[in-house]
Amino acid sequence: MRKLIAVILVGVGVVLLFLGFGASQSLVSEVSEFFTGSPSDKSLYLFGSSLVCLLVGGVLLTGPSKGKV
Repeated sequence: MRKLIAVILVGVGVVLLFLGFGASQSLVSEVSEFFTGSPSDKSLYLFGSSLVCLLVGGVLLTGPSKGKV
């Protein structure tokens, strides 16, 4: 069950990463970045949440399993 949750988290993290990249390359984000010097909040939230999902999923995948020595 733990491995299934880890794989789902990694999958969600990859999807969020692609969505964040798409949001950062959108016209609205490009214009916002031109005037403010920083990317849009939406792309930052998507990148941040993808990082969290990938880290937690990776730790669950590589960590020791319960009950196994």
